[in-house]
Amino acid sequence: MLARPDYTLSDAFEAEHGVVFLTGIQALVRLPLMQARLDRERGLNTAGFISGYRGSPLGGYDIALGKAQKQLDAAGIAFQPAINEELGGTAVLGSQQVETDDQRTVDGVFAIWYGKGPGVDRAGDALKHGNAYGASPHGGVLAVLGDDHGCVSSSMPHQSDLTLKAWHMPVIHPGNVAEYLEFGLYGWALSRFSGNWVGFKAISEVVESGMTVDLDAVRHDFPPPADYTPPAGGLHYRWPDLPSLALEARLADKLDAVRAFARVNSIDRWIRATPDATLGIVTVGKAHFDFLEVLRRLELTLDDLAEAGIRLYKVGLVFPLEPTRIDTLVEGLDEVLVIEEKAPVVEEQIQTLLFNRPGARPRVIGKHDTDGAPLLSALGELRPSRIMPAFARWLADHRPALDRLSHVCDFTAPEVLSNAGDAVRRLPYFCSGCPHNSSTKVPEGSVAQAGIGCHFMASWMDRQTTGLIQMGGEGADWSAHARFTRRPHVFQNLGDGTYFHSGSLAIRQAIAAHANITYKILYNDAVAMTGGQAHDGVISVERIARQVEAEGVKRLAVVSDEPEKYDGAGALFPPGTSFHHRSEMDAVQRTLREIEGVTALIYDQTCAAEKRRRRKKNAFPDPDRRIFINPEVCEGCGDCGTQSNCLSVIPLETPLGRKRQIEQSSCNKDFSCVQGFCPSFVSVAGATLRKRVGKLDAATLAHLIHDLPVPHTHLDDAPYDLLITGVGGTGVVTVGALVSMAAHLDGLASSQLDFMGFAQKGGAVLAFIRWAKTPELLNQVRIDTQQADLLLACDLVVGASAEALQTVRHGRTRIIASEHQNPTDRFVRDPNAELHADALLDKLRFAAGDDAMESIDAYDLALRLLGDAIGANILLLGYAWQRGRVPVSLTALERAIALNGVAVDSNRMAFHLGRLAAEKPDAVLELAEEPAHKTLTLDALIAHRVAHLTAYQDAAYADRYTTRVDQVRRAETALVGTDAPLRLTEAVAFGYAKLLAYKDEYEVARLYTDGRFMDALRDTFEGDLKLSFHMAPPLLAKVDAAGRLIKRDFGPWLMRAMAWLARGKRLRGGLFDLFGRTAERRMERELTHTYAELIDALLKRLTAENLDKVIALADLPRQLRGFGHVKHANLQAVAMREAPLAKALGVPAIFAEALKKLPHTTDTAAFKGIPVVAGK
Repeated sequence: MLARPDYTLSDAFEAEHGVVFLTGIQALVRLPLMQARLDRERGLNTAGFISGYRGSPLGGYDIALGKAQKQLDAAGIAFQPAINEELGGTAVLGSQQVETDDQRTVDGVFAIWYGKGPGVDRAGDALKHGNAYGASPHGGVLAVLGDDHGCVSSSMPHQSDLTLKAWHMPVIHPGNVAEYLEFGLYGWALSRFSGNWVGFKAISEVVESGMTVDLDAVRHDFPPPADYTPPAGGLHYRWPDLPSLALEARLADKLDAVRAFARVNSIDRWIRATPDATLGIVTVGKAHFDFLEVLRRLELTLDDLAEAGIRLYKVGLVFPLEPTRIDTLVEGLDEVLVIEEKAPVVEEQIQTLLFNRPGARPRVIGKHDTDGAPLLSALGELRPSRIMPAFARWLADHRPALDRLSHVCDFTAPEVLSNAGDAVRRLPYFCSGCPHNSSTKVPEGSVAQAGIGCHFMASWMDRQTTGLIQMGGEGADWSAHARFTRRPHVFQNLGDGTYFHSGSLAIRQAIAAHANITYKILYNDAVAMTGGQAHDGVISVERIARQVEAEGVKRLAVVSDEPEKYDGAGALFPPGTSFHHRSEMDAVQRTLREIEGVTALIYDQTCAAEKRRRRKKNAFPDPDRRIFINPEVCEGCGDCGTQSNCLSVIPLETPLGRKRQIEQSSCNKDFSCVQGFCPSFVSVAGATLRKRVGKLDAATLAHLIHDLPVPHTHLDDAPYDLLITGVGGTGVVTVGALVSMAAHLDGLASSQLDFMGFAQKGGAVLAFIRWAKTPELLNQVRIDTQQADLLLACDLVVGASAEALQTVRHGRTRIIASEHQNPTDRFVRDPNAELHADALLDKLRFAAGDDAMESIDAYDLALRLLGDAIGANILLLGYAWQRGRVPVSLTALERAIALNGVAVDSNRMAFHLGRLAAEKPDAVLELAEEPAHKTLTLDALIAHRVAHLTAYQDAAYADRYTTRVDQVRRAETALVGTDAPLRLTEAVAFGYAKLLAYKDEYEVARLYTDGRFMDALRDTFEGDLKLSFHMAPPLLAKVDAAGRLIKRDFGPWLMRAMAWLARGKRLRGGLFDLFGRTAERRMERELTHTYAELIDALLKRLTAENLDKVIALADLPRQLRGFGHVKHANLQAVAMREAPLAKALGVPAIFAEALKKLPHTTDTAAFKGIPVVAGK
């Protein structure tokens, strides 16, 4: 029976009593709705106004406000996004002018300004003016400060309360989401009374979390102090109020009013007043709950401290402190320990208040102890594990009876196994089909400067992109840098959102400074980095073009993936504007960099993620085209990834080695992958993705699970800590939300913190889920060092990361991991990249212990049994629940899945399939088919290659192969024995077959027409398929400026032509083999002979001592992949690896010799054939 059976998601905004689950962002949406209701109840006809600028940790606030538009409209609350923080602050100032307007339609306007920390700095003048001129008596202003203390998703950490203190603006600091509502209402009451704008600290770890909130515990009434008399001129906004020193005097009066209000309406709390105390502890914001967790881990209570003569005080109003309460706090104390995150805002105020205090003054410590030694760091974020050692030492020194130093080891970071998995990281990356994959490239010899936006990720790609400046400063730094360098020119990346925000001013500055710079204005039609919001105003390519022309740029070019849309539109653009397809990007940039002065290139291509969102709503064209890679033709060279930089080009492991495939579900139809120099790419029209039907239907699953035992889900008298790790965009946050909601529905207290950063771009996600019987047991929202009860690793790379493993404790933490190998960004750039899955699993086992670690391939099970891998993470959750590792009820989890409202039936099936896999693994394996690819034994490998070579040419050709491989096998067996693995034989079996089966025109034709290609195509798509092939036939291929072949498109008739061509394999190597006369084909044929001779020479020299070198040399053909110039480049790399090995073994360098017989790579006439480089 659920404790909260009638709970709905709308209760977050609509419920007036009871317990709800709120995220920090939801609380900030609910807050003005509550103020509007309170004003109505008090007979006030007020309105609300919200303005500001998005930015993590407040990146999703405007989206949430938009979703609540109906409720906001009903409450008379206007949301007006600003184009930047400064102008948003100015708009909020306007809302406070309403009460002085004799034409006003409301009694007053309560307002919210919001912005992340750097936005606070940018808006400084506006906020200072707003605060100085004042709030209105029936309005009031909250300035919500998105402070990223830990630099989770910012260019640097920031702390805004220091800044607001300098502006004489009060600051309140809620420590968790439950405090947001009361602190916000308090802030408006304080603003109305004092005339101040009030800062509201919203730090990342709180505003990005969610938790159970008791609405009935929220205080609403804050009566004004009866004994306060305001100055004669008043404190609030008025006009006329001309510039004078009176403004400064009024700021001081306002702070006095704040102190008077706080004397009778304090947001501070006496945690334990302890009348006879001699020690005091002051906590601030989130650090208070971190401190409570420290006490829990030290097995101490607040009463233990009080009985030991320690007074505890929690500060909510961090500036200005109310002096009489501080006097009461320090009365009789010898020492006060202040626990606050970042710089000592509260500590220094206490020290200042006490400096001239008559009589005894306590010592005040925090960031340093009484000897000046570091105590609680002002750097980064405080966590229980960082507070605990310092506090335990302090407590042991002052109260030996409470010595808990022996407990500190619980929070010591665990030892982590170091192995090959150390090199594997999951970095955020451009989305599939992202315009920045093309737009951030620069010509050889040039460099680009980074800016604020998704395109900043080019900084950790091989894109010659450097530097970072504040938002809106893009390129202004170059005007100084250029004076002191021989570099004549740079490109400056500038996103359209930043351009609209403030970046246009930087262009004006560059022109004024006569800089040589090309601005690449990346027009993506959305503010992608913070969620895909529309721009806060009208912006278009032609408007930008006219604006930069008016500023004075010397030359303007527009580059697009669809330049044809500008045909006939030249009149809308400045004279001389040129229009280009993105395939001309390199040439355009080379031209612009030679022009003295400021030039501009507008790159026009819609954000890939935004395309996907709009296509789901039928609001964006969806081309009738999909790309398919013929896996039989693909060489796995990776050039398609090099050209497209696209994450949807993923590895495909086959018996012939690693190939590439298009992940159709994530493909955003950018099509730049076809630029890869390879004949395996085919465009398919008239196709829809075939819905895979899994082996398991709902009725069968229901029958299989009906007798599954229900695990023990009792919750002990301690929090339960679940860390979920995975990849952005795969539903990790959803899994966390399901668990936290299930705990809430069970009547438990729960919290959730999602750390994503750039995770929406395929980066790492860590979801911290905590729940307990009562709210008092839940303190901080982050799972601290060695405190996880379960690590649910939906992705091996993130699960085995240092951030995740530091939560694991040997003997406590259980780990359940998915074995699926999600490719990382390295696979895009490196065809040989390895995930080192076994090493990552070893890291997990080492951390938790063999008995505490389980793993299944949730992705593979979901795909084979349900027909779709999207439910893999929920399947893993079901597995963990059935193992008794997720102590919430089955009813609550099923209800949470229903409340989520997305793919309810399939998610339920995935969850229950996970349960079945945990309880009846044999039944699941019996249902599932064999995996598409499994590692071949040596005998199976040889048999596979014999069949392949027979089809390639004939049985005699295959016999040539088996004769050589058998010879190697006999020699190696004689050396290492019958029980040892035959590594040399495996290398020769793989490499010799690869060289023998070189892909000439006959073979490519055969691989398209032997039936396997069409079978794979029909397995992927359904519909009336129309195929286009991208190839460069002999004698017809043109070359581009770089001397590389350009494709031509051929229709379905080419299949018939290739069927005839495939029969020509009998001509291979003979007098009438016209295709075989090219330098590339002659080189390939020669290698089949010289490699066999090399093997003979190696076997004569084979010893136990040189075996590893022999294997390395024999295995080099594995790296000889690709077509044309790509194969040539790989041959060069192989020859470099070959040289030291051949020299050491005293054998000929056959690959170096083959390289000499090829023309220079730019002489592509020698490579004419089916291989292709895409054009437009």
